[in-house]
Amino acid sequence: MHTAIKKKGWLVCLIASCFFCYELMQLHMLNAICPMVMKALSLSATDFSALCSTYLLADVIFLIPAGIILDRVPVRKVILVALALCILGTFGFAVSTTFAMAAFSHFLSGIGNAFCFLSCMMLANSWFGKQSAFVMSVMITIGLLGGVFAQVPFTLLAQQFGWQKTLLFDGILGCLILFLNYAFIEENPQEKPLTEKQPIKTFLLSLKPAFASLQVWKCGFYTGLLNLPLMIISAMIGNLYLTQVLHFDLLSASMITSMISIGTIVGSPLYGFCSDFFQRKKIWMVAGAICTLLSFFLIMTVKSSSMPLMMAIFFSLGFFSASQVLGYPMITDSAPKELKGTSMGVAALIIMGLAFVGQPLTGFLIDIASKGGSYNFTYAFFLFPIGFLISLGIAFSFKEPQLQLTKNATEK
Repeated sequence: MHTAIKKKGWLVCLIASCFFCYELMQLHMLNAICPMVMKALSLSATDFSALCSTYLLADVIFLIPAGIILDRVPVRKVILVALALCILGTFGFAVSTTFAMAAFSHFLSGIGNAFCFLSCMMLANSWFGKQSAFVMSVMITIGLLGGVFAQVPFTLLAQQFGWQKTLLFDGILGCLILFLNYAFIEENPQEKPLTEKQPIKTFLLSLKPAFASLQVWKCGFYTGLLNLPLMIISAMIGNLYLTQVLHFDLLSASMITSMISIGTIVGSPLYGFCSDFFQRKKIWMVAGAICTLLSFFLIMTVKSSSMPLMMAIFFSLGFFSASQVLGYPMITDSAPKELKGTSMGVAALIIMGLAFVGQPLTGFLIDIASKGGSYNFTYAFFLFPIGFLISLGIAFSFKEPQLQLTKNATEK
């Protein structure tokens, strides 16, 4: 690849990854301001979890349409419109005085998230082709930083200025990112535009074999169940648990919760490296599920006020659950070439669908176990080891993708 084109591609992809980072900030920021929002809008744990889940509801609804749109509309236009919707949702949430208004605003932000990951993936593929794997890993790492930025910085700003002004600052940051994307995002000029685009009817028919694939369902459930710590603890109830049960102050709780995202950032490339180096995915997926289960048992049993200890446990939860990243190449390794993208979309629906169901269910279980104004997380926390045990059983059932590829090559 020409050096100038490569540099331009890196600039485009890094700017686009800021959109990914911003979207994940909107997903995780409610954890940082949870007590304030619940008090201001008079929400129960069930109400708050339902509010959080509207973001994931938008994901579930728009993931497949996002794939269809991105196949027909330039990525630049899609990113700008999706980012604008996310910013509109952020400003709307900032001025919300009712549950309904806040839920609708958070739903708008979720629509943007349905497009951001697919948009980043398509840009990386457009500019780097077969060399896009490393670029995508960098973009995902930058995106995951949004989960870190949404913890301590949001908590500090909310304590200083209040949660509504903090969200106004958040919206202004989004406007800056929108300007950067407007100024720098562009299609690869060397890539030939499609002369024929797949009819929507043909695309929808291709969903049938993807939905019928047992491997897609297993990968989706494995990834989605190990993704629950990020989607529920880091994004919703981490601070509430640490402040109400272990009596940490809000800033300390945010620092501890952010360790889940940091652990995932560190663990993801390590799992990928080990998988490639040893040419084995199954063993690392099994190990990840076992260690995630053990880490969560520590959270359930260790009732310590030691901040370093709790940071280490939450880091281990994020680090070991990062084995979920191997679910994506497991899909692409086993799916037919013409169904790789569709299979990824179906798996993403399963992953986001699990989080969408898990968030309100967690809030409901907290409410039914709580008495006298104190929160009880016992019932809700049993969801996680059950999910990790299921993911462990799924991991044992996987067949190594390279064995399948070798078999296919032999048959040919």
